[in-house]
Amino acid sequence: MAVWPLGQWCHFCSYRLTGSEPLTILPLTLEPEAAALAHYKACDRLKLERKQRRMCRRDPGVAETLVEAVSMSALECQYQFRFERWNCTLEGRYRASLLKRGFKETAFLYAISSAGLTHALAKACSAGRMERCTCDEAPDLENREAWQWGGCGDNLKYSSKFVKEFLGRRSSKDLRARVDFHNNLVGVKVIKAGVETTCKCHGVSGSCTVRTCWRQLAPFHEVGKHLKHKYETALKVGSTTNEATGEAGAISPPRGRASGMGGDPLPRTPELVHLDDSPSFCLAGRFSPGTAGRRCHREKNCESICCGRGHNTQSRVVTRPCQCQVRWCCYVECRQCTQREEVYTCKG
Repeated sequence: MAVWPLGQWCHFCSYRLTGSEPLTILPLTLEPEAAALAHYKACDRLKLERKQRRMCRRDPGVAETLVEAVSMSALECQYQFRFERWNCTLEGRYRASLLKRGFKETAFLYAISSAGLTHALAKACSAGRMERCTCDEAPDLENREAWQWGGCGDNLKYSSKFVKEFLGRRSSKDLRARVDFHNNLVGVKVIKAGVETTCKCHGVSGSCTVRTCWRQLAPFHEVGKHLKHKYETALKVGSTTNEATGEAGAISPPRGRASGMGGDPLPRTPELVHLDDSPSFCLAGRFSPGTAGRRCHREKNCESICCGRGHNTQSRVVTRPCQCQVRWCCYVECRQCTQREEVYTCKG
């Protein structure tokens, strides 16, 4: 599975959340610029629409946060799908073909993209990396038992408002655009649902006569886990002619949707929705490189990932640090242990 370690990334990358390209990642090089104009140049080098570019230029911290959000979202996508046939392959030609279709995988990409941007912006505000926002002031935090607002809460109010404006609502007549926008909002709502209040006690001898409280977002791994569950239970709300299956269908309401809710096929609940049935991703094609040669876990997913083709087994000797101990005061001492392990890969 290919991942993009942060240390090996370019300083700025092409980025787009709207239209047909969430999680667009195209390395660019940023040459040294005068400090006053650096963020303008950074925004211009990102793949943004006109309105998005204006929003980016308003605050020097936005461009950097956009790149951080792309990295975080892509890595989380690959982590959540590491044991699946589709392992969040985002190389250019596969991504472009995938995003033209309304698959469940496309729905996940839109949701994880908007969630990543919402999360990254809220954290950037509380970390002091943005000029137009600071800590969350949480005016609705309950003030019982002498609670006092303190610390520096993640500014979800600012980030969610920014993201909704940044993404923009598309024409209500275009079902695909509405589906993409709906899935974007699901990502934002999952971030909101994970907000927790953290408190610290103040008082004599550790008593809790006064508590300083602030709000924090859930770790992004938790967000990814919730969105992965929503992916697995995504609702099909309609269909166009599906090149993956060769079938065609008309617009239809999602499964389990109550009658009498009007003609809108989109659910009002925060569930991921999709239009088309996904391909199998077993063989190399337009949407993925297939699973031939993919590493699998014999007891966990070889049968599924290898699509019934079977797997090869290789034995190799590896050396790893083991029996590590902390030595006074400041270093860890380990032995080197050698062991034989078996590696399983899917047959072609």
